[in-house]
Amino acid sequence: MSSLPSHSSQSAVTVIGLGPMGRALAGAFLAAGARTTVWNRTPGRAGELAERGAEIADSAAEAAAASPLTVVCVVNYDASDAVLRADDVAAALKGRTLVSLTADTPARARDTAAWAADHGIRYLDGAVMTPAPSIGTPDAVFIHSGPADLYAEHAPLLGLLGGTHAHLGEDPGRAAAYDVALLDIFWTSMTGYAHALAVAKAEGVSAGELAPFAQGIGAILPPLFAEFAKDVDSGTYSGAINPLTSALSSIEHIVHTSERHGIDASVMRAAEALARRTVALGHGGDGFSRIAEVLGRR
Repeated sequence: MSSLPSHSSQSAVTVIGLGPMGRALAGAFLAAGARTTVWNRTPGRAGELAERGAEIADSAAEAAAASPLTVVCVVNYDASDAVLRADDVAAALKGRTLVSLTADTPARARDTAAWAADHGIRYLDGAVMTPAPSIGTPDAVFIHSGPADLYAEHAPLLGLLGGTHAHLGEDPGRAAAYDVALLDIFWTSMTGYAHALAVAKAEGVSAGELAPFAQGIGAILPPLFAEFAKDVDSGTYSGAINPLTSALSSIEHIVHTSERHGIDASVMRAAEALARRTVALGHGGDGFSRIAEVLGRR
C-alpha cells in the first residue's frame, strides 16, 4: 500500500518493532478490537498480524502517521533511535504520543524524552516485566513513567494489553530504573541457578533431583526481599539471624567445591570479594543487606 490514513480515534494504535514481544503487543491490541498499524525494519514478520486485520505500513513514518499513539518495542535504544530519529518519522510523530516499551537504561530513557520534547512529541517510557506469552492475559505486568496526565489519557488503550499497569512517576527514566533493578535480580538469580546445576551435576546430583529443593530455596526469597528492603531503607542492616561472617563461610564452601571440580567460580568469587570487603570495613556482624550500602558508597 502506498499510504495509510491518519486516524484521530483513541482506538487506533501503531506498533513499531515486530520481534516476539512486538508481535504479542500488536496481537493483543488486535484481539481487543483496536485498529492496529504495524511496521518492522525487516520485512516478513507481519503476515499473521495482517491476516488478523493489522494494517501494514510501508515505512516507519507512514506507521507513525496512522495513529495518535505509537508503541515502539525493539531490542534497545540504539535500534529505536535509528528508526524514530529519522527526520520523516520525527515529523510524523509531532503532536502525537510515543510510548517506548524498549528496554534500556534510565539515562537513555531520559535522553529520548528530551529529544521527544524538542520535536513536539508527547512521550511515555515503560517496560514489560513478563514474557511475551503473557501479553493480553491477566499475568502481564507493565510499568510506565512520564507525565501523569499523558499516562491517564492513554491508560485505557494501554490497558488492552492486559494484566496490570503501574505509573511510577513523572521522571521518564523511572520505569527503566525499576526494569534494570528487577532484571538485575532475575539474571543474577538465573546465573546462580545455572552455576548450582553445574556443581550439583559434578557431585552426581541431576538437575531434576535438585529442582524441587531449588524451588524451596526460591520460596524463602520473597520475605527476605521485604526484610532487606526495610533494612536498607532504615539503615539497620540487622545480622541477628545470619551475620555476614556466617554468609561468607557458606560462600567459601561453594567456591571450594566448584573449583575442586574445575568449575568456574568467578560469580561466587565476586560475591565472596564483596562479603570480605564489607567485613573488612567492620560490618561482619551485620546482615547481608549491608553489602547494598557498601556498593552504593561514593
